[in-house]
Amino acid sequence: MGRLFVENLEGKVYSCMYCKIHLALVDDIVSKSFQSRLGKAYLFSKVVNVSSGEKEDRMMMTGLHTVVEIFCIGCGSNVGWKYEFAHENDQKYKEGKSVIERFKVSGPDGSHYWVSHETHVGGSDADDV
Repeated sequence: MGRLFVENLEGKVYSCMYCKIHLALVDDIVSKSFQSRLGKAYLFSKVVNVSSGEKEDRMMMTGLHTVVEIFCIGCGSNVGWKYEFAHENDQKYKEGKSVIERFKVSGPDGSHYWVSHETHVGGSDADDV
């Protein structure tokens, strides 16, 4: 196994809740209105210190998307997904952007978001208006 190269971010940072490696800056949030199967999720224009899984087509609330799961390079935990391709024209703005599930990261102030037992389990993203 080679040496792990980690990018440290300056400013208000979201970090992996398990190993505390930096994942994204508050300034790179595009939307906070996304929803995963287990709760809130944020759309980021840029994330760091993640590796990608295999491409897969996934039917979401806003249509068909080609996505890859993203994993923390420090501990390997799944932290969300990245949009590779949006099949609907009005969803093209998501391409190249990543969704991080809020309950899998520590916020800039060190806070954690806990999954609600009332969370809707049906969808994978939310309409972002």
